[in-house]
Amino acid sequence: MALNGLFRKKTVQDILKQVEKNNTDGHNALGKHLTARDLTAFGIAAIVGAGIFSTIGKASADGGPAVIFLFLFTAIACSFAAFAYAEFASMVPVSGSAYTYSYVAFGEIIAWIIGWALIMEYSVGNITVAISWSDYFTGLLESGGLHLPQWVQMDYLSASKGFDEATALMQGGKTYENLSPAIQDAYVAWTTSPVIGSFHFVADLPALLIIVLITALIYRGMKESRNASNIMVVVKLCIVLLVIAVGVFYVDTANWDPFAPNGVTGVLKGVSAVFFAYIGFDAISTTAEECKDPQRDLPRGMMWAIIICTILYIAIALVLTGMVSYDQLNVGDPLAFVFEKLDLKWMSGIIAVSAVVAMASVLLVFQMGQPRIWMSMSRDGLLPKRFSKVHPKYKTPSYATIVTGFVVAVPALFLNLTMVTDLCSIGTLFAFVLVCAGVLALQNKTDIPRGKFKTPYINSKFIMPVLLLIGLVFAFGYNKKATMDFITNETQINNAADIITSLNKEETQKVYDYLVTIDAKNSTTETPDLEHLLSQYQQDDAKYASVIAGLPIADSVKYESGFGLFKHKIPMWIFLVVLVGLMVWSYKENLSLIPLLGLICCLYMMAELSVWNWIYFGIWLLIGLVIYFSFSRKNSKLNGIEI
Repeated sequence: MALNGLFRKKTVQDILKQVEKNNTDGHNALGKHLTARDLTAFGIAAIVGAGIFSTIGKASADGGPAVIFLFLFTAIACSFAAFAYAEFASMVPVSGSAYTYSYVAFGEIIAWIIGWALIMEYSVGNITVAISWSDYFTGLLESGGLHLPQWVQMDYLSASKGFDEATALMQGGKTYENLSPAIQDAYVAWTTSPVIGSFHFVADLPALLIIVLITALIYRGMKESRNASNIMVVVKLCIVLLVIAVGVFYVDTANWDPFAPNGVTGVLKGVSAVFFAYIGFDAISTTAEECKDPQRDLPRGMMWAIIICTILYIAIALVLTGMVSYDQLNVGDPLAFVFEKLDLKWMSGIIAVSAVVAMASVLLVFQMGQPRIWMSMSRDGLLPKRFSKVHPKYKTPSYATIVTGFVVAVPALFLNLTMVTDLCSIGTLFAFVLVCAGVLALQNKTDIPRGKFKTPYINSKFIMPVLLLIGLVFAFGYNKKATMDFITNETQINNAADIITSLNKEETQKVYDYLVTIDAKNSTTETPDLEHLLSQYQQDDAKYASVIAGLPIADSVKYESGFGLFKHKIPMWIFLVVLVGLMVWSYKENLSLIPLLGLICCLYMMAELSVWNWIYFGIWLLIGLVIYFSFSRKNSKLNGIEI
């Protein structure tokens, strides 16, 4: 088969004809129940979850009150992408989301790649939410006096890693009582868990429970899922508004000074966490076939969901940073934390209950989206035919829904929350980038049927160079040191926690002896806490650098330099190279500004993620390509072969 067969495309006309024939070729049509209001509710259900109940705390601690600008930036970036999604959804009103859109714009191999990435996005996103839900649910049980063993409420990787970290810190003199609560929990889970040989049985059973319940609900039908989602959205919106209404009376404006304590760097530090708060609006597009008027309602549902959630996020961020100092907010449950700190325990209880509801509604939308991706890929022959079977009574993709339950439930027992959060973010951003690029690729084609919604056209030919110039002025004028350090790959000093947890027993003693020589009062400490002793110098950059330079340990432990440092910058260099290419493309082709900005913003947020996320994501895509060339390519409907 010729190489260009990899880029064979589906036409919009053929896709729409295929939907009409679903009843006659064995694929029953999905039930049409959704309106613009339902879609907006689904969007809010997906977005108002982990972001407002968890990640907003870490982002606020990093950026201070100025984190509201990060929420605005992320909302604008998501809005740019939402315009592109809305245009495609209006043009191709079928299930499949970015997968189907890429099939039209780029061809089969790109569609497969994005479909495979979406499978990862929704699977990993569901795992993330299930783990978060488990944390809130077990916390709620604890407050009610019901204590589950630690080893049934934590994933295996967190327990193993936490045990190793706790052991290293206690070896460095830190007492168990002075370990962070998360590390204490991990240590207890690992040491109290049943052991089979050398294997510790640690598994997050509440996460498994919620996935089973949500999967059963989604299997039962779209109407039931919609009704449950709408109820949960009303509950959590009432709670969020109550938090704002009560919290505003406890705001001390002195806490907003300084407004950006860590500057632009501090604000941008939380970009991946804040972006994760917006993941979910794209799941709306997977329900296109179940909408009564998808060409009108899908764009409206996406936009209203983003607007409403952005207003809520900004209001919550201002209230939180006004109630307590920003530097106290790096906790897993910031809303409950601030009210508990102000001795409003009745509000903490209400928030705990609402968080459980909020997480369940997020999981509902995410778990609903994935089977529809499987179904669309199966319809095209890229996955086995059974994935596209629709239940004759419930009108849902039944087999794909059950498989999704297993794919999410098993990893949720064992995987680490941080790992799956970042993987979900990179998969979603990759989808956003391709959807925005798809709109740009099709903008000048006249043979494509257009829907009712079209992204407003603004010529980017001269605007983009001006924006690039502004960016360069900011980088070299207001952020020169960080920019030059990035370009020259300047050696970076590791933080105290990373250094101490990398030491063996002999090195630990050497570091303690050295710290005593430079500060004799440390010798009176009965149980020296090396992390605390070393981190106290971090407040003064020059002093910290001097202390680190004198430590009697290898430079590889103290510093990060050379390729070890450069590898973390590879994603940002990729972004910069692609940015130059986009400038040239926009100048030659008069590209539309809004989808181009969406592409650039989402690619920038991808570049802010760790290089390890790019590597893991690359491995996932390679596995997908093996499946494509061994099964999907020859069984594709465009290849004329039925499964």
